[in-house]
Amino acid sequence: MRVSLRDGVGSGKTSMRSVIFSNHLAETTKKLGATIEVEQSQHRFLSDLMLNLWDCGGQEAFMENYLRHDQNQIFANVQLLIYVFDISSKEYDKEKDFAYYTDCLNAIKEYSPDAAIFVLIHKMDLVGSDKRKEVFLRKKQELLDHSEDVPIRVFGTSIWNESLYRAWSRIVHTLVPNAQDLTNHLDEFVESCSAVEAVIFEKTTMLLIAWSTGYPDAGLVQNQHDDVDDDEEPHSNVQPVLPPDRFEKISEIIKRWKYTLAKMNFSFQNWVQEWSNFTAVLESLTPNTYILVISTDPDILPGALRLNIEMAKERFIALQAGRSR
Repeated sequence: MRVSLRDGVGSGKTSMRSVIFSNHLAETTKKLGATIEVEQSQHRFLSDLMLNLWDCGGQEAFMENYLRHDQNQIFANVQLLIYVFDISSKEYDKEKDFAYYTDCLNAIKEYSPDAAIFVLIHKMDLVGSDKRKEVFLRKKQELLDHSEDVPIRVFGTSIWNESLYRAWSRIVHTLVPNAQDLTNHLDEFVESCSAVEAVIFEKTTMLLIAWSTGYPDAGLVQNQHDDVDDDEEPHSNVQPVLPPDRFEKISEIIKRWKYTLAKMNFSFQNWVQEWSNFTAVLESLTPNTYILVISTDPDILPGALRLNIEMAKERFIALQAGRSR
């Protein structure tokens, strides 16, 4: 499966890719150089799903070459186009940035008309928190205006917070062939063990693959999984019990923890945490995934949750292999 990344000059696309797929921490990406022409890399995702990432340099000379001479090579057979805009780019570069963007959309329509298109407005951390929502919405509208009839999904991202994991979880979710079956099985699992919710993460990237809740006010919590594309959470008159950005924060925490353990020659196995009002257990589910199970019932001990996970493993392994049980 081929995924193509495009950007403007210095938009941070390579740093983003390194944080998600190469276990870099945000603070270590400063050592990375600019992408020269096209860097191709393969990443195995969920055992048999191979992501072929084509990371294309954003320098003007390279962009001209992609768009004028190598369109049939660069834009053919693409399942996903991820275009990255730098929110801090200069105003006088805007016309050129949108011209390249429009040319890329036209090339995708010609060579890969069925490709899904995601646009990341990157480096949102450089915008003051009081103006972030306004700046994002203005940029998003500009992108929609320049996209004409091409459907796009827009996210605000930064390597310095959980917004990057939120956007990429949405992106890779579209590539999972049996995502609905996985969610259905997860629904049954949550009900069977009386959990509040359960989440499946891909092991290497810690991106969210599937999510299910048994929470009685699920609509309040589920708002974060509606099609909200900016880096701010939706507003509600009623606050959910569980933090709406908890999954992305957990992804970031576990990846940082794994990075630290690897430097000490230790490997991450599992995570169990008990608070006054809920218990969280994160365990290996299949060779390629973790499952996070959350319970608010004080009578359900972590050992019971871990036993339920162990009993469910065979079923989820079979599902991932394309077999139903």
